[in-house]
Amino acid sequence: MSLAPLPDGSDGGIYRGRFAPSPTGPLHFGSLVTAVGSYLDARANAGEWLLRIEDVDQPRTLPGAADAILRTLEAFGFEWNGQVLFQSRRLDHYHAALNRLQFSGEVYPCTCSRREIAMRLPSPSVDGGLVYPGICRAGLATGRAARAWRMRVPDEVIAVADRVQGTVQQNLERAVGDFVLMRADGQFAYQLAVVVDDAAQGINAIVRGADLLDSTPRQVWLLQRLGLPTPAYAHLPVVNNATGEKLSKQTRAAAVPPSGGSALLSAAAHFLGHPVPSEMVGAPVPEFWDWAIANWSIERVPPLRGAFPGRR
Repeated sequence: MSLAPLPDGSDGGIYRGRFAPSPTGPLHFGSLVTAVGSYLDARANAGEWLLRIEDVDQPRTLPGAADAILRTLEAFGFEWNGQVLFQSRRLDHYHAALNRLQFSGEVYPCTCSRREIAMRLPSPSVDGGLVYPGICRAGLATGRAARAWRMRVPDEVIAVADRVQGTVQQNLERAVGDFVLMRADGQFAYQLAVVVDDAAQGINAIVRGADLLDSTPRQVWLLQRLGLPTPAYAHLPVVNNATGEKLSKQTRAAAVPPSGGSALLSAAAHFLGHPVPSEMVGAPVPEFWDWAIANWSIERVPPLRGAFPGRR
């Protein structure tokens, strides 16, 4: 499997990156780090930086969170290209992609509940769940109705050359099993929505948190089955709290104050391996961005899955 070349302009195309927060709460420092890394990599490569609100999981979406995220990004001086894309307005596109996979036999209906899967005593999956043991792969049991749709995966290794973390290899069948594209509650899964949207927006360089690294082989496989181009990937270390947990709404991560300015932006750059000169820490935000874009290098980002600020 070959990945798309790094879109640095050498292939005649323009770098197109993106930041895609989920509106499950306000922007916290971990999200700011990802935004800074993706923005700097795009601008340092004379590329475009698009913004997408990943609100496809409606039960987890917090009212008002998307607007708050946009206002915070604006306050920190982020400038995105084009209109903001909202996943909740693109359900027809995900349905069309699922239909293509249904027609080609790449997906199949599944009746299994979590309890039924657990009763088979499967192995733990790479994302904290359970490896699906293929219960419904050969067809539904008599009298059972489909609850979800699953993507067939091969018993083979998918390799991803990550620009920060190095080469990542994963056997999908052993690491996750056939994975869900439409859930039992009728919600489209993140794995489907993200690949459809990246292709629709022409994204050829994805810079995001390393918490999504283990999802990448699934997305590469899905891109291949849909006949879509595979972007270049770079997974940044995520910000952990003092107990080693990823900063998130679930771990009560505090919102970043929109007035944080270059001081917070400098802290994010420092976390990504780019110490900022003292005169830049208190500089006007536009001056910080000029310095940061001129000095950005993806090679200086530490190849860690996660870290607590100040510890390495």
